[in-house]
Amino acid sequence: MATQETGSNAAPKKRSKAFLIVLILLVLAGGSFGISKYIHSLHHEETDDAQVEAHINPVIPKISGYVTEVRVKDNQRVKKGDTLLMLDDRDFKLRLEQAEAALATAESNLTSAKASTNASAANIATSQAAISAVDAQIEAAKVNVWRTTQDYNRYANLIKDHSVTQQQYEQAQAAKETAEKQLLVLQQQKAQAARQTNAVSSQSNATSTQIGLANSTIKQRQVDVDDAKLNLSYTVITAPADGIISKVNVQEGQFLSAGQATFSIVQDNDIWVVANFKETQFDDLKIGQKVIVEADALPGHEFEAKLASFSPATGSRFALLPPDNASGNFVKTVQRLPVRIEFTNPQDSLVKQLKAGMNVYVDVHLD
Repeated sequence: MATQETGSNAAPKKRSKAFLIVLILLVLAGGSFGISKYIHSLHHEETDDAQVEAHINPVIPKISGYVTEVRVKDNQRVKKGDTLLMLDDRDFKLRLEQAEAALATAESNLTSAKASTNASAANIATSQAAISAVDAQIEAAKVNVWRTTQDYNRYANLIKDHSVTQQQYEQAQAAKETAEKQLLVLQQQKAQAARQTNAVSSQSNATSTQIGLANSTIKQRQVDVDDAKLNLSYTVITAPADGIISKVNVQEGQFLSAGQATFSIVQDNDIWVVANFKETQFDDLKIGQKVIVEADALPGHEFEAKLASFSPATGSRFALLPPDNASGNFVKTVQRLPVRIEFTNPQDSLVKQLKAGMNVYVDVHLD
């Protein structure tokens, strides 16, 4: 009986030692893990609230019209300037022809106004030449009046003592009166020529104004032509950038309104990460720090990156309904601030496999 009791007491002692050893190992492992995590936290800031981002360009028509041709498919890669959609351009071609016809009419009006101005200038020159000729004739007529007046005065004195005949006296008187009337006629002709010159000058000024008006009309019609050409060019919708087409929700014959969103182009040549860190993590974050990025889609691969910039406000401030802590009951919530992280080697083939919206894990090295 004594032997049996001794054996039974040894077994529990062995089990107690094994349990104690396991417990010590677990405590050491837990302590080591906790210490390593604590030490790691002193030199790193981490978050899994991060996503891959990229530029997404919406394809939006600038004019309204019916779709005549769709030249792209879902997930198709395109280059900047590639034709994506074609709109019915018949109405816009007619508007362009109308604008060009109006421009041609305005140019014809300018030519006509210039011709009228030239004719008016020629008439002014003719009138001025006529006035100069009349002036010369007036001077000659004045001389003739003076001569005939002198002759008349002499004959008037001579007839008193009957030195000349009555006929000679009357001829001298008639010559004097004729010369005076010729002078009066010439003076009236000069006044008429002066009035005509003034009228022609007024007409010339009017035609000059018409030239200015015609030039203004031409500029207006040229603007109409340029506007019609621009609208016609909008019937061809091209890719605004290199990238990959999203789902194409457009069919031939569909009517598109100006500004209506159709589909998008995702630029995969420039991607980055937006990590949302808690506000309590921002104490040691600085621009330029090294970042390790791990993507859920590519497990086991670490992407090198750097911290590029901080958002000017928390994500909640950009929400459709931002929180207003001044109203209602206040519950303090830790806010998150978006941080832009850029890849060190964006041309890496694995980086190009990342797609906008993918979840990633971010580890910022604080040292």
